[in-house]
Amino acid sequence: MATDENSTTAGPEKIKEWRSIVTLIVFVITNIIVLFPFHIPIRFPRALANAIANLLSALRIRPPRPKHHRDDAQPLVLKFPVNFITAPLIADLFLLAILAIGREEVYGGTISSNHIEPYDIMIFFFSLAYIAISIDASGLIRYLAFKVLQKGGSAGHLLFFYLYAFFMVLGSFIGNDPIILSGTAFLAYMTRVSSNIVHPRAWIHSQFAVANIASAILVSSNPTNLVLAGAFNIQFLHYTANMIVPVIATAIVLFPFLLYIIFNDEKFVPSKINIHELSEEQKAKKPVNPNIPNARGKAEEEENQHYNDDQGKQLSLEEIMNPFLDKGGAMFGAIVMAATLVSIIAFNAASQTSMQFRVFWVTLPAAVVMLSWDLGFGWLHRHKTRKIAENGRKEVEALHAARQASDRNEKPLDRSQEGPDVAISSDQPSLSRTSSPDEIRSSDSHSPGVSTANTDSELQQDPEKPRIAPENPNLEPRGLFADPPSQEAEIKNLPASEKEVTKVQGPVRRSSKPHRYLTTILAERYRWSQETFPTAAAVLSHLPYALIPFSFCMFILVQALVSKGWIQVFAYGWDHWVTKTGTVGAVGGMGFLSVILCNFAGTNIGTTILLCRVIQAWVDIHDASTSPITQRTFWATVYAMAVGVNYGAFSTAFSASLAGMLWRDILARKHIHVKQLDFARVNLPIIAISMTVGLAVLIGEVYITRSEEPYIP
Repeated sequence: MATDENSTTAGPEKIKEWRSIVTLIVFVITNIIVLFPFHIPIRFPRALANAIANLLSALRIRPPRPKHHRDDAQPLVLKFPVNFITAPLIADLFLLAILAIGREEVYGGTISSNHIEPYDIMIFFFSLAYIAISIDASGLIRYLAFKVLQKGGSAGHLLFFYLYAFFMVLGSFIGNDPIILSGTAFLAYMTRVSSNIVHPRAWIHSQFAVANIASAILVSSNPTNLVLAGAFNIQFLHYTANMIVPVIATAIVLFPFLLYIIFNDEKFVPSKINIHELSEEQKAKKPVNPNIPNARGKAEEEENQHYNDDQGKQLSLEEIMNPFLDKGGAMFGAIVMAATLVSIIAFNAASQTSMQFRVFWVTLPAAVVMLSWDLGFGWLHRHKTRKIAENGRKEVEALHAARQASDRNEKPLDRSQEGPDVAISSDQPSLSRTSSPDEIRSSDSHSPGVSTANTDSELQQDPEKPRIAPENPNLEPRGLFADPPSQEAEIKNLPASEKEVTKVQGPVRRSSKPHRYLTTILAERYRWSQETFPTAAAVLSHLPYALIPFSFCMFILVQALVSKGWIQVFAYGWDHWVTKTGTVGAVGGMGFLSVILCNFAGTNIGTTILLCRVIQAWVDIHDASTSPITQRTFWATVYAMAVGVNYGAFSTAFSASLAGMLWRDILARKHIHVKQLDFARVNLPIIAISMTVGLAVLIGEVYITRSEEPYIP
């Protein structure tokens, strides 16, 4: 095999060096941490923490601390996360510090090494992911799922089949991430509003499995496929031609096992599904864009409050039975996606070497076109979307004000117990912690125009003075950069009892111009972007940014194993296995190994990187000998790995794939909590059936289509 300067050239003798041993230990520990993340408590002296907070406040970076903030000798404890993002990064920095790796490993893990170009893969995947998630943000997936639900009607088994086929077909084209983003939430709502689906297990696990099975068909559907195709110079069309038969066979055989064996219980998939009906008032409502902050107004708040009662179910029913669809965005996105996929396949098929064509040359311009559409469409309709957000915010503020009034009536506030700083109403950012953009989106009561809580004069006012109540519904909403209301205007809107107190005690002192802080300004601008460009903001917030540091760091770690000789050791072990078991053993062994490593080697992405290097070293071993690998055995091994790393996502651990962690988090937000042990127990028969069928069909395929001629790279 022709190798470049970063190829697998290190011999097995290097593994005896202490740096090589440390490298392997670090790699193993890193993957264990990815599987079992934790937090490290870091204690800061309270005086130091307060000094830093005061400095940030003086620099107008964050609001000042409340006066009642604890200033005792108790240290401040911060929890540093050690997970799939930080652990590989720390591992790489440690290996750099002990000189176990250097410039060549970093270059090979980020730019290019032995036909794998990480930067190309990341640009390609993220640009295509933007287009796919933009289609999802248009409401197309939920709308199509609603149509499938209508077609299935109340027939439980028929609806189960329709949804299974729908997710399979759609996932084949746009990948598993958009299916998980919208499909998981849709099923969570659907199973909740059904009176006789006792547990959503059958629906959500089947959807997760079929989404990952479908992602094995196209190279563009999963970053693992991109790594594999790049490592072995596989043309995209050839990859699909070799994978489509095992994948389709898996989907066909798996369905009856799911319905009639694994989930053969009326509490999972009832023969007749009873779904609540929308009221006439709800049917008459115009669907609102869920990407706009506060678009549903108080409905979302009430849904969370009444999650377990009929009122909450009726509100959830609107999500699936009255879906929003941006027809223009959906149509334009579908055209851009189709044109992009066709262009990728055409250019890739015409390309003879990897140096002639970069896949992101097609996907990046397409993503820019899609982003331009989203920004332009948002700007043209900005007045409408801002009005929707403003009306929804008013509803939420009124709801919060009513709740606060009710709480005050039930439990009168003892003003003598208040601290020296004024109590901040629900529509003000906290002085101790600035809300994140996600919190602002969910906590819709923040009013950026009101900055009274950030003035130094108010922080020093007498504790006996009355609070200004900006949550009063009589206050007019203000824009982002509007001047704060006058003192007289605020007193005018106070309750009568507080007006009298104010007259006696004197007006509340206010500085001429309230202070503004960087954190609150950034939060306000983020919300402004959500209200002005709702689709673009939603898509950008859903992109899997964690994939960037994780993938690059894992590439570097595997490159460290290459340079230290460990990859060749693994390749020799694999060669012994294949020599004894032949092509069938190669398929079974690689399939089993890839699924297991997905759970213990840094998700299916880390597994793909590692196994690609092992197979490349295996080819190098035979190039140096007189016994070349046959075409049949080589391609059987490669495509068995492709089956394993895609199917391995639904095996035993959430961390087997980034999609699994996303799926778990979405379900948790919908009040469906899947435990790790339950995830493994339910998925075990599913992955066993899927791998058995997929690998069996693959064996038949390679014996029909591949010869015993030597493999020539």
